[in-house]
Amino acid sequence: MKAILYTLPVAFILSIACTSSKTMSFTPPAATTPPLPEFDLEGHRGARGLLPENTVPAMLKALELGVTTLEMDAHISQDGQVLLSHDPFINREHELLPSGEEIPQKDAKKYVLYQMPYSQIRQFDAGSKFYSKFPEQRLMKAYKPLLAEVIDSVQAYLQNHGLPQVFYNIETKSSPAGDGKYHPAPEEFVDRLVAVLDAKNIRPYAIIQSFDPRTLQALHRKHPDIKTSLLVENTKGLEKNLDLLGFTPHIYSPYYKLVSPALVEATQGRGMKLVPWTVNSLEEMRRLKQLGVDGLISDYPNLYKALSL
Repeated sequence: MKAILYTLPVAFILSIACTSSKTMSFTPPAATTPPLPEFDLEGHRGARGLLPENTVPAMLKALELGVTTLEMDAHISQDGQVLLSHDPFINREHELLPSGEEIPQKDAKKYVLYQMPYSQIRQFDAGSKFYSKFPEQRLMKAYKPLLAEVIDSVQAYLQNHGLPQVFYNIETKSSPAGDGKYHPAPEEFVDRLVAVLDAKNIRPYAIIQSFDPRTLQALHRKHPDIKTSLLVENTKGLEKNLDLLGFTPHIYSPYYKLVSPALVEATQGRGMKLVPWTVNSLEEMRRLKQLGVDGLISDYPNLYKALSL
């Protein structure tokens, strides 16, 4: 498929960008502990299959498509800023140097986010390179935004379009092997992330998810009111994964092929929501919904409308 550079209507996005350096906060609908959606429709990295992942335009596109939760990934820059990125480095598969040139193969893992100030990270182009894994993705100049900017943009979009409040499902991208190299230790990671949530007044609508039990444990210990989601890709089973975590999270989020009727019954029997990832076909969405899952995470939130028909 030929890559076509795509430009969204930018008046709204530019207006947000002009105010992103200001301190903004919002007052979500009054609810001390708002319930999770009855059936949660999540946009993976915004709308990864349609627009560059973990960018402001991808998040706004997901809102346009009616998601109830925005799923995203968080990293920490050298200067302690919380930004959106799945990978701990600038990924040459779908990102370009500030000059617009390709990143050489020898430099594939050279540009580590935790070793660069955010001002430098922002200069890389995160949206103009054709990504063969997602050929429908519309190309556009984009950058890795701060979490604070994403929240500002989302909340303003919701208000301007009269849309209901959504949840923010934020993954802490960490592992024991990455401490001090790709990210700070769990306590600092959690502290920096929660500071942004509180500054933006969206704590009640935040879900923190991770494959790394340590960040969830630190969060649960210091901020037990914040919703948690355990991401799972192993076959250890529910009980062993929960024993390792040490507490019952609000959400159990396995790779979708691990979902079975027994897992649905077991998770819901323990008071958890079951929200599998990453489900990218309408057929699989319907199958999982029929099994009784409590939500879906998809790169293609445009499919959700057909799911509800």
